[in-house]
Amino acid sequence: MTTAGGRRGRTTTPLLERESELLAIERALDGLCGTSPDGAHTARQGGVLGFAGPPGLGKTTLLGLLRDAARERGCTVLSARGGEHERQVPFHVMRQLVQPVFAAMPEEERRQIIGDWYDIVAPATGLSAPHPDASPDPQGVRDGLDWVVTNLSVRSGPVVLILDDVHWADAESLAWLTAFASRAGELGMLIAVACRPDELPKEAVRLHALVARNRTLAHELSPLTSAAVGRIVRDALGDDADEVFCRECWAITGGNPYEVVELTEKGRARGLAPREESIPHLRDLASAVKGSGLIERLEQLGPSAVRLAWAAAVIGGGGPTGIVGTVAALGDNLLTDAVELLDKARILTSLPSLKGDRVVEFYHPLIATAVYRSIPHGVRVGMHGVAAQALVDEGHGATAAARHMLEMHPEGDPWVVQQLRRAARDSFSAGAPEAARRYLTRALREPPDIEDRAQVLFELGSANLPHEPAQTVNQLRAALEEPKIGPELRENVTYRLAQALAHTGRMQEATGLLDEEARRTTSARTRRRMQAEQFKWNAVDAADPDARGRSRLLAQYARRLTGRDLAERHILGLRAWDVVMRGEPVALALDHAERALRGGMSWTDQDFGFEVPAAAALTLMYCDQPGRAEELFHDGIAEFEAKGWRGAHLSFAYTLLGYIRFRRGRLAEAEDFVRGGLRIADRVDHGIPARLYAVGTLIVTLLARGRADDAQRIADSYHFGEEVPKTVVYPDPQAVRGRLLLARGRIDEAVHELTAAGDRLRQRGTHNPAWSPWQLDLAVALAGSRPDRARHHADEAPGRSARPARSARPCASARRSPSPPARSRCSPRPSTTWSSRPPRTSWRGRSSTTARRCAPSAPSTRPRSSCTGAWRRPSPAVRRAWRPGHATSSRPRGSGPGARPPPSATA
Repeated sequence: MTTAGGRRGRTTTPLLERESELLAIERALDGLCGTSPDGAHTARQGGVLGFAGPPGLGKTTLLGLLRDAARERGCTVLSARGGEHERQVPFHVMRQLVQPVFAAMPEEERRQIIGDWYDIVAPATGLSAPHPDASPDPQGVRDGLDWVVTNLSVRSGPVVLILDDVHWADAESLAWLTAFASRAGELGMLIAVACRPDELPKEAVRLHALVARNRTLAHELSPLTSAAVGRIVRDALGDDADEVFCRECWAITGGNPYEVVELTEKGRARGLAPREESIPHLRDLASAVKGSGLIERLEQLGPSAVRLAWAAAVIGGGGPTGIVGTVAALGDNLLTDAVELLDKARILTSLPSLKGDRVVEFYHPLIATAVYRSIPHGVRVGMHGVAAQALVDEGHGATAAARHMLEMHPEGDPWVVQQLRRAARDSFSAGAPEAARRYLTRALREPPDIEDRAQVLFELGSANLPHEPAQTVNQLRAALEEPKIGPELRENVTYRLAQALAHTGRMQEATGLLDEEARRTTSARTRRRMQAEQFKWNAVDAADPDARGRSRLLAQYARRLTGRDLAERHILGLRAWDVVMRGEPVALALDHAERALRGGMSWTDQDFGFEVPAAAALTLMYCDQPGRAEELFHDGIAEFEAKGWRGAHLSFAYTLLGYIRFRRGRLAEAEDFVRGGLRIADRVDHGIPARLYAVGTLIVTLLARGRADDAQRIADSYHFGEEVPKTVVYPDPQAVRGRLLLARGRIDEAVHELTAAGDRLRQRGTHNPAWSPWQLDLAVALAGSRPDRARHHADEAPGRSARPARSARPCASARRSPSPPARSRCSPRPSTTWSSRPPRTSWRGRSSTTARRCAPSAPSTRPRSSCTGAWRRPSPAVRRAWRPGHATSSRPRGSGPGARPPPSATA
């Protein structure tokens, strides 16, 4: 619904004792418009202006004066206000801000201004209908809103954004405003807010603190003094009002401007003489201004007026007059008469809206709250039901009606379930999953028909997955137990339940569920898809006791596949990654990766996930094709951004793209990408796995740049490595922690961490030192105290990845056409044309670097050769590690002359 352009109340009483606030408004507009008090032009300055205080102290009036003054100066004004009963409508405030600006524009102009963000922002702001296949994450929508408002400030500046009653703003709009407000200064935009501090939700506390930090822009309003109240009384009732009467008015109202004005208006309407003897009548009038007295005064206006006031309170601020009349069950004539009566009584009025129709507004939120609370509970519930039906019938959509359904009693109505599910889908498509959860939870309580119950449980579990995966497990298990669940839905529930179990660290249960469901299905396609999911979760299970056996099973299973469908291609992609992890021949990894990618894999397929496309891209990187790997990640980033997925998915993509730059030796670029991924992870949720990936990659990048102190600060601030994760993370957190300890000179602790990391990775059969060079780092740590063990680890690490695969099979290219032996078999000694051998000088540089790192830990009396001789030139096993025929051959390259390679190459 569109809120009226005008605001409640029509008094012309001047503002008293608000001089500092009025001066702040004038100075804020001067700074915004680039003018100084002496008329000189200055640079445009923005900021956040805030007014806070209990209800009735004049916050709305101050914002109204700001709005009028800004328009007089030619500013573009975006204004909105929160609603007490509209807080559960997603983006309710944002729609008020954006729609008046864009509603009058042709579609082509709207698309030009909003640009590529149109499909993401338009459904959230009500400029277009939600697309059923869209599912932007909340961060993506917030980024899009950033773009829209920023673009407006550039095209139509200066811009003043006004938000009244922030304490009642919906959570989605408030999350955007809180994050965006800090940018007001740099954008040259003025944001003005008003709130009741005692009623602020936790989401708005940060916004209030942002305003409070600048004392010149934060204003806590105080009640009026007795002198100011006396002036209002004399302006309304006559200059002959005696002092005792005026002081009694001040005592009764507590200096609240709204109550003072209402009291004097009632006195003038009654012809009350402003004398001491009228004080008893004054107290009677005061009781009718608020609370029970207000309700008694409303009831005296007749049943039609009461029903209209009740309906307006149920519908909320700015309700269309026609719908309010429907809910009140009043015909046109009775509706007009009731509005006139309530207008004269200063309870509510009818105003023109931006859409051209008329809407109903209460004179003050205090009145609306008192009226709503006075409605008998049963009547109020029934009126919400009528309101929901009327809104749907009038074309306002399921989302507008859903907030009323939340207030209704469950009655097993299929229509209610249908509308709530539709509202949930629209909320998902608009990037408001929290609202979708509320609607689906209520739909489940209705309850739905037994045929629909499993579907509702599935939708609710899917909505809860990012926020409450443990609760998701219960809901999806309940869905599987429903007697009326169909085979297709059962399959989808199984995939989502396995995902929820994996997200809660219950990998064994996830794979066990998939195995059980695969056995009971009669569809070969379903069984293959479930096998793919099972292999995927096995691949990330850090505590899998039979990881080696599952790797052999994956190899045997992949041997039979051709990549004819997406499930097969995902299995091939997982096998390619498994080859890399175990250090098997690079040709074998490339063969599987190529066949996995040949038919295409989407990064935004919600059923299959993005993990396998990312693993296939990283496989190419480790196989000396970093350019192709980067292309795939750029494609993934483009898909994520087009879909509006700008949270954890985008964080992963930027982090792993930075990891590729790290492996290529482009360390400054790597740090930029990884810090970008970490910033995204931080603003989404501190508990997501993407943050662990970003922190680990950032630490190894900083160490490679010789900034151990910075790396330590990052590790301390994120408590990195204090717990071993239950899922596979790369770079391995424990190994990274060991490397950091080594760089800090804490040798014994480094040896302990690296040894523990090695034992854990060996148990999984992870041998590739390019993936986790823990053994090479351990060799460096032991070089000073146990050089023999150090040499053993340095020789063994690359050798572990040089073994032939147990069942290396011919490459796909070899099967298609004959070619020389070096290129026809995925042997452990493939062609040397895949990558160039590093120059000899690079080995010498690595050896001397290692020697310098070892030297401080060796006793001064020790012969130099005992510490560095083994590192003066690489051993044959080390040279084999970088031979361009194995999956370890992807090595970091310096970004220029004298560039320092990452630690994995240094060792």
